[in-house]
Amino acid sequence: MKTSILDQKGVSPETVALISRLVSSIPWPDRRRAMADVTITLLDAKPRVAEEVFGWGRSPVSVGINEYHCGIVCVNDLSGRHKPKSEEKYPGLLADICELVEPNSQAEPRLRTTLLYTDMTAQSVYDALVANGWSEESLPTVRTISNILNRNEYRLRTVAKTKVQKKRQKPT
Repeated sequence: MKTSILDQKGVSPETVALISRLVSSIPWPDRRRAMADVTITLLDAKPRVAEEVFGWGRSPVSVGINEYHCGIVCVNDLSGRHKPKSEEKYPGLLADICELVEPNSQAEPRLRTTLLYTDMTAQSVYDALVANGWSEESLPTVRTISNILNRNEYRLRTVAKTKVQKKRQKPT
């Protein structure tokens, strides 16, 4: 019967747990290099075995092994991985939404509260944008328009109340 690499090298489960804890405390990209070092030393440079034994992903381990051998560190560009917001994809969309919603926002008639009410729903904003010349294919969905309205605080929100001026008595 075939014995595992860990049994061949004499590595105990406690050592495996210790290595896992230590490597998880190292920040990237040094963690990737440490994972590669452990994999090369204990597991004969086999990323699949590292995935099975330590629970690490195969891809980072194999990248770490390549970095370890060639000495060049791969750069992680995580900032470029976000999905652009609809306002970024369509620059005129936010201006058109503001143009539609601002005239329909008002304070409570009796000024009892400091909330500003917008009586337009996301569906009515969508319909108004289509009526203003936006094609339905180029517009985001109604839910996305609702998110845009919420991000730009077109909902119930506080505004400064106007203070009622007291009547001044005219000097006699």
